[in-house]
Amino acid sequence: MGEQQHVKFPQEVIDEYAALGVDLPALFSAGHLGNRMGVQILEASAERVVGTMPVEGNTQPYGLLHGGASAVLAETLGSVGSMLHGGVSRIAVGVDLNCTHHRGVRSGLVTGVATPVHRGRSTATYEIVITDEQDRRVCSARLTCMLREVTAKDAENVPGASA
Repeated sequence: MGEQQHVKFPQEVIDEYAALGVDLPALFSAGHLGNRMGVQILEASAERVVGTMPVEGNTQPYGLLHGGASAVLAETLGSVGSMLHGGVSRIAVGVDLNCTHHRGVRSGLVTGVATPVHRGRSTATYEIVITDEQDRRVCSARLTCMLREVTAKDAENVPGASA
């Protein structure tokens, strides 16, 4: 659950990070929380990030997909896109997330697609659309990340990063 072995990255991105000895699937994964929730990233570039998450195990007391689970999927996908936009010398830190929940889902898999709204030098904003298995919109989200230079402290936690 949550393994990132089949993420599709653009070749130029793979080459850029490989030259630094960075394991892209590990670096741009769903993280510890996303892994516990079963988030899988299927495709990742600065232009589009696609991921899935099971509804089972991520529900609220009424048996519906928890809004916080949708927020985790949205922030994960938008953050990955922001990190890829920022490149190897910057990290993305979420500063604003908003989610509108359109319909309840009780089972199956939801899919999120993050696309850029703004990609600047110091911030990146992504729209994330989450749909159910019938391609019905479950949630619309927007994430803004601040892009800041990697510091020595950051580099301690990122394989292959340099300050």
